Amino acid sequence: MSPRIIATKIGRALLTMLLAMTFVFIVLRLAGDPARMMLPDDAPEEQILRYHQQLGLDRPLIEQYFDYLWQILHGDFGISYIQGLSALSVVAERLPATLLLGGTSFLIVLLVGIPLGALAALKRGSFTDKVVLFLSAAGYSLPTFFFAVLLILVFAVALHVLPTGGIGTWQSLILPCFTASLGGVGVLARFTRSAMLEVLGRLHVRAARAHGLSSRRIVWQEVLPNAAIPTVTVIGFTIGGLVAGSVVIESVFAWPGVGQLLQMSVSHRDLPVVQVIVLMIAATMTVTNLCVDLLYGWLDPRIADARAAGAA
Repeated sequence: MSPRIIATKIGRALLTMLLAMTFVFIVLRLAGDPARMMLPDDAPEEQILRYHQQLGLDRPLIEQYFDYLWQILHGDFGISYIQGLSALSVVAERLPATLLLGGTSFLIVLLVGIPLGALAALKRGSFTDKVVLFLSAAGYSLPTFFFAVLLILVFAVALHVLPTGGIGTWQSLILPCFTASLGGVGVLARFTRSAMLEVLGRLHVRAARAHGLSSRRIVWQEVLPNAAIPTVTVIGFTIGGLVAGSVVIESVFAWPGVGQLLQMSVSHRDLPVVQVIVLMIAATMTVTNLCVDLLYGWLDPRIADARAAGAA
């Protein structure tokens, strides 16, 4: 992939982040008054106006917006209205817990979803195939909050074998990770199966079988490399699903991560913290999409050549 195309994609990623920040900046300020959320309902109007001045909310919205962009360019992401600390440090304090949960869940999705899909494709029409299809359909059809509560009722309340939430021992990671990875495993297994079945039906694969190549060699040299391209796209979407689902999962399991912090910050109108989290989510998604595009070019150079020709 040429440097020009990479630069164009990076520029689009930065533009996406800017649009996301702008949208959230405007919506949060139109959704409610942070000063009234922090003060009692019977707070006098003078105290509310004083808070407006302290938080800089008494200025025109467009002035607040450009001031916010200027501060970001200088590494200043604002001060949390609730904690009085740097919004970036408040988010960074919660980040390790989210990375632990998200990273472990992502590994489960890869290590379970791809082998299940490959197994279903190689045993198409068998009982194993039907079981995998049923489990994958159930995985991405069940609402996350419903499955999370169900797991808590069974393994924590009824059986008393796992904690209901929080972070501590490795056992506290099991239920949140299982909940977070379930949908991704189902989607990835189904798409891996479909991609492998499409490749297995191609002429060059059938020709390889006719020439007496072993099934294992055909799968590793012909099927998996060609089926990896659509699967990579689904993996990118899976990362997005894990990021989006972290708010629900961390809230249900009292997991002290960024998702729980986002829910609390939105409810208390802690605008600087919410803006940092949204910026972080936007950066994660744009970097993921960029990595997916780069993997396309590595897995199939013809895609990169075609895009380079189109850009020219």
